Amino acid sequence: MMEEPLLSEIRSENGEKETDKWRSYQSLGRPGTASLAGTEVSVDEIRSAAAASDRYPPSIHAALLSSPEPDLGEQSIVYQGGYGEEIGGPSSEFLRPILDEVEIRELLIDHVGHRCCWGSRPARTWKIHAIEDCNVYVGTLDTFIEEREIIRQTEPHRGGNLDGKDKGPEVGLWELDLRSQFPVLFVPYKETRANVPHSETTEKCAGCDGRGDRVCPACNADQEPGFYKENQMAPCPGCYGRGLIAHRDGSDSICAKCNGKGNIPCATCGSRGLIQCTTCLGSGSLLSRGIAVVKWKTLSTRKVSATSGAASVPEEVFHRAKGVQLCNTQAHQCTPAFFADSFFLNKFSSEVISERASVPPTARVICERHTISVVPVTRVTMTHRKRAFSFYIIGYSREVYLKDYYPARFCWGLCPCLEWLKL
Repeated sequence: MMEEPLLSEIRSENGEKETDKWRSYQSLGRPGTASLAGTEVSVDEIRSAAAASDRYPPSIHAALLSSPEPDLGEQSIVYQGGYGEEIGGPSSEFLRPILDEVEIRELLIDHVGHRCCWGSRPARTWKIHAIEDCNVYVGTLDTFIEEREIIRQTEPHRGGNLDGKDKGPEVGLWELDLRSQFPVLFVPYKETRANVPHSETTEKCAGCDGRGDRVCPACNADQEPGFYKENQMAPCPGCYGRGLIAHRDGSDSICAKCNGKGNIPCATCGSRGLIQCTTCLGSGSLLSRGIAVVKWKTLSTRKVSATSGAASVPEEVFHRAKGVQLCNTQAHQCTPAFFADSFFLNKFSSEVISERASVPPTARVICERHTISVVPVTRVTMTHRKRAFSFYIIGYSREVYLKDYYPARFCWGLCPCLEWLKL
């Protein structure tokens, strides 16, 4: 773990500025292009070539592609330096201006102003005791995979021609041409379904044994399987089987529901003894076909290396922060990046690669993307008498992070503003 300040103007023993070292790092790969045999090929050109091929081209499955551009939550400014450049002064492309006291207070006041029941007096009046630069490195490995599986789908067979094996051999799962459905690389998730050609078959419905009807469970519940009786009657619920309705004055009248018969037909089947099979809808057979379920998704591995001064900040804060992208490589399977003058970054890259997400056995890797970014973090400590608190200014967007303690909170947990703060 490196404990030296990240972007401070400290000079080494030979007089070279420490920040000058960053100019020797190379941005490996540019978003939107692939470097093949010394030429730059655009994504549009690769996709145009893919439309004319019989299967997914090697450019998609193993090439150096970037589509879309790296989405790290506005994390990275791509550093386009290269090996062998002359070492000069700090590059304004990635070195943020040093924060002065006025800017620090303005950022904290703005942060406090968006919090209900927080006072701005400490931000305006407390003394800035210390300003510390903290090193934070963010490494990611995105593995874009395609996963396929076949499920059987059944539905009532209503006749018509079948697309079965007599029309040709059933197409294999990974032989299906889904170029028209192929998404942009590194999308979080996309799913599609497609019929497998020549996979349709018919089979007898097991629910009704191919008859299309099933024995009525209401009026033939006591019958043996496969046998039923017609014209089974049920007692009338209006007159309880008497055929007459009794009145309080002692008179009787004919029951209107059963017309005085005392029995009514079965309400479930109309005394047919049979009901239509709900599985095959009376057809007696089922149509079965193979359905290919195809899922594209990005499996992400993320790792943060921070100095002790920034160790209390949650990692997700650094992942969404805007920093300097030192490395951006893409390949079918990424290998650790190489930095000529930094053993730490080489080791950090190797650790990120070694923790790659496991790929399901039903999937294959399409492409991987490996990035390493450095996020500038400033830790500020403010004091007043014997009291003190610290907060962080993170990334080029200058997001303020204040973990727990701020000396001017007035709700003491008694108002609903704390629920809003958790959002």
